[in-house]
Amino acid sequence: MDNWGRPLRKVVIVGGGAAGWMSAAALSAVLKPPYEIRLVESDEIGIIGVGEATIPPIRLFNSLARIEEADFLKATQGTFKLGIEFVNWGRQGERYFHGFGGIGREKLWPVDFSHYWLRMRALGRALPLDAYAICNMAARAGRFMLPRPEMQNSPLNAINYAYHFDASLYAQALRRIGEARGVRRTEGKVVNALLHEQPGPRQGQLRAVQMEGGELIEGDLFLDCSGFQALLIEKALATGHEDWSHWLPCDRAVAVPSEPAGPLLPYTRSTAHRAGWQWRIPLQHRVGNGHVYASSHVGDDEAADVLLRHLDGRPLAEPRVIKFRTGIRRQAWNRNVVAIGLAAGFIEPLESTALHLIQMGIGDLIERFPHAGFDALEIAEYNQRSRARYESVRDFIILHYHLNKRDDSAFWQACAAMDIPGTLRRRMQLYESSGRLLYGDGDEFREPSWLEVMEGQNQRPRAWLPLVELQDADDTAAYLKSVSDTIAKCVAVMPEHEAFVRRYCAAAPMD
Repeated sequence: MDNWGRPLRKVVIVGGGAAGWMSAAALSAVLKPPYEIRLVESDEIGIIGVGEATIPPIRLFNSLARIEEADFLKATQGTFKLGIEFVNWGRQGERYFHGFGGIGREKLWPVDFSHYWLRMRALGRALPLDAYAICNMAARAGRFMLPRPEMQNSPLNAINYAYHFDASLYAQALRRIGEARGVRRTEGKVVNALLHEQPGPRQGQLRAVQMEGGELIEGDLFLDCSGFQALLIEKALATGHEDWSHWLPCDRAVAVPSEPAGPLLPYTRSTAHRAGWQWRIPLQHRVGNGHVYASSHVGDDEAADVLLRHLDGRPLAEPRVIKFRTGIRRQAWNRNVVAIGLAAGFIEPLESTALHLIQMGIGDLIERFPHAGFDALEIAEYNQRSRARYESVRDFIILHYHLNKRDDSAFWQACAAMDIPGTLRRRMQLYESSGRLLYGDGDEFREPSWLEVMEGQNQRPRAWLPLVELQDADDTAAYLKSVSDTIAKCVAVMPEHEAFVRRYCAAAPMD
């Protein structure tokens, strides 16, 4: 009990990249002396660096870390993102859009907008779902502007957005911010981790990491940002890993940047191929591309060839293969070690959640930042929230695969036939039965996201909630028309995305 309630002092972050420097920037924004933050990284160890697309909560993280938006976008060659276009995911030749923000107007009448839309569609009196979502329509028109908070009753107030950016440049920018706030960086490789061995309240906790040159770096709290190596959480503490590859069989990605081609689009594109899918992420100076695939169905050479054949511009480097395993650590926080990023778990970047999961792990840690006694109840709560978050994202990603209607390959047929988690099955059955959408604790995607993917991949409910029948059909049709007309007028006054970027956050040319 000697340490109970005593503040810890030394925070050691092992690993750089986005996870390490996001942790350092956020912690340095809230921790003041006598707290010490030290980050250990090696220039010789490569960074995965494929997480270049984000979802809207990244804006909250940047605000917490006191990062100014335009400066950040200039430093990272960033652009804006209104959502993701999915191509060939339902059936070949089909495409749909998962946009940020809401659809229609929420709860104007007794139930959600989507149920009025379902009824009107059945009557042949509704436009496609996109027409009622300003982010979707703006993205399809290649337009963007920042939201107008003073326009309370306008869709221009409801523009929700995220970013595309160069993850390596983001880490560099965060490093500058962290070091300016006193974060101490140590260059070198960690070769060993030492535990407290003496009997007492700290027995079994991590005491120090040993550098290649022999230096011992001691700490009270350690953040494992070492990526797939999981140097502390797994190699030192043997926490254990839960494999989810039976639900998400893709285990590799091949990535390559390419020259910009065509207009600068304000959205990510995901195109399904024979045994996986390809991402396209437009930055100011290049386009990020990658092919996520299942090595049990396609070889590395064929996967790289598929990627190169579907580039819009000339490749700027040789393709590189990244191997991964989908799943989570059994505990993200074990003793005095908190795993952040890939060390905590990995879910493929289909919905751009990698940096978001880093952000949420850091946010949860700050919310329950420990004293030196490390309250077991707080640690258990952190782990429960972390698991719920990863499982929610997992289910949302599985949904994309399981709902496919493709019959062109064994990969897609297996995905459609696989046994899915019960939590996902319940969501799908409820929507199929009554059009009802669930939102629960730990959900990282709200009801409109589930609606867009389910409808985009051809899941149709048998009914809608009966209270929509209380509204006259002509009145409902007129209301839907007013929403779509207003959105169309708002999109028409928005500037082109490329012009907005040039004016607001144009980056200096890359060397």
